Amino acid sequence: MIKQVLFAGLSSLFLFSCVSQKKYKGEIAKYEQLNASYSKLQSDLKACEDAKAEAARNKTALETEIENLKKQIDFLKENNSTALKQLQDLSVISSSQAESIKKSLENIGAKDAYIQDLQSAMARKDSLNMALVMNLKGAIGNLADEDINIKVDKGVVYIDISDKLLFSSGSYVITNRAKEVLGKVAKVLQAQPDIEFMVEGHTDNVPFAKGVLQDNWDLSVMRATAVVRMLQNQYGLNPAHMAAAGRSEYIPVAPNDTPAGRAANRRTRIVILPQLDQFFKLLERK
Repeated sequence: MIKQVLFAGLSSLFLFSCVSQKKYKGEIAKYEQLNASYSKLQSDLKACEDAKAEAARNKTALETEIENLKKQIDFLKENNSTALKQLQDLSVISSSQAESIKKSLENIGAKDAYIQDLQSAMARKDSLNMALVMNLKGAIGNLADEDINIKVDKGVVYIDISDKLLFSSGSYVITNRAKEVLGKVAKVLQAQPDIEFMVEGHTDNVPFAKGVLQDNWDLSVMRATAVVRMLQNQYGLNPAHMAAAGRSEYIPVAPNDTPAGRAANRRTRIVILPQLDQFFKLLERK
């Protein structure tokens, strides 16, 4: 009987120990599960908080951008209003000055016609100059270019005559051969009674002094006056249309360091003066 009771007690104790161990393991498993759920909830909470902070930052950035856009819109509205006002002002100016603009355009047309008239006059003058050059060359004949050269430069006719053709060395007395050449030039100039011209004397840079002549200035002047005097007295050209000038050695056409260069510089030049009074009359008519 005692053995039975003891067996029953031991059996109950063993059974109780087995049940407690299983329950303990179950509670452990439940705790671990709850702990895992807690960790996940903590992680989710942090993610939510981060997302909330990011949303707040985005909201601030968007609000700033919206504010900037509003400022730009206000600025564009103001500029648009200013532009519209300017356009209105321009419209008023254009309508009020339409007649003035029309007159200005008419004046421009008149000025353009005036410019065309001037160009035509200059073209006629150039044609007359070329005709004069051709007449002079035809009258002079076959003289070599180093003795006499006729050209047009910038609308002005130049007749260059070498001193070896006109004068003896160091002299301002015109040679007999030069009288023949000057007679041919005078004949062409006589056919153009309105022409005015200037006779220029030029020398080389070799110092010169003889008798009353002190230097190359004197020599160049005396040679120029000798030519105009002959054109007046012997060929009857109008003295009011002539001028005499001495240029001395200061406008050379070649270097003075060779005999050929010095010979080229010793020359007498007849310059056909532009008839500017004709252009002034043209201006007065306008």
